[in-house]
Amino acid sequence: MIFITAKFAVRPEHAEAWPEITRAFTEATRAEEGCLWFDWSRSLDDPNEYVLVEAFRDGDAGAAHVGSEHFRAAQAELPQYLAATPRIVSQTVEQSDWSELGEMAVD
Repeated sequence: MIFITAKFAVRPEHAEAWPEITRAFTEATRAEEGCLWFDWSRSLDDPNEYVLVEAFRDGDAGAAHVGSEHFRAAQAELPQYLAATPRIVSQTVEQSDWSELGEMAVD
């Protein structure tokens, strides 16, 4: 799978509204056949930073996402709400879902 984590520095005046601002993009991405997950979290240390954790089945699914109409719309729409260019880590990993964290196993 393609595993991606991206950090979005949102302009302070838009930080509270970010979940709504990104709602259509999020819903459309989650509906993609090859999307495994697409989850936003807000930083505990910086209320203007959102972290996106996403995964796609494979490179073809990732390419379909980047080539989608809703991705192009997000490219055009979202930068006006950002304080900086998002930072990203993107890797191909040999698994298809989350693994358990054995060091914190719950009985």
